[in-house]
Amino acid sequence: MNLRRKKQLATKVLRVGKNRVYFISDKLPEIKEAITKQDIKDLHEQGIILIKPVKGRKKIKRRKTKRGPGKIKKKVKKRKQTYVKITRKLRAYLKELKNQGKISRGLYYELRKKIRMRNFRSKAHLKEHLMGIEKIDLNQQIRIKKPKKIVKKKSVKKLTKTKGEEK
Repeated sequence: MNLRRKKQLATKVLRVGKNRVYFISDKLPEIKEAITKQDIKDLHEQGIILIKPVKGRKKIKRRKTKRGPGKIKKKVKKRKQTYVKITRKLRAYLKELKNQGKISRGLYYELRKKIRMRNFRSKAHLKEHLMGIEKIDLNQQIRIKKPKKIVKKKSVKKLTKTKGEEK
């Protein structure tokens, strides 16, 4: 017996999912004779068509795990934007210090690596770090004398006599 259509009718009438509708196997001929919605309702009242209970977690029970501020991560896009803003600001500041001659080239590259690793929270944090490391006075203006370009003199080739060219 194919009772698929009867099951569909029962799901509409009883307003439940098709997996929750259950027919008692002894009364299948009676179910087969049911044609109208009223027939299905009567069979449900008689206990021939049953409705299974809902599976899964009940909505009444509360979650035991809580989602506090420590559990929620910010969106990746937001984190990346803050990272980009901070790194650009710090790199520009470092470049400025290097051009002024307040930090050496080696220290410049070392600090760039640290910026990449997110060791500094802000520009103030970087300044504080520099004060501790090098005892640099960032407010002091230093003038750097640019080295003069060395002009190489063209060497004049001396003509050497070869054995075959002797006079």
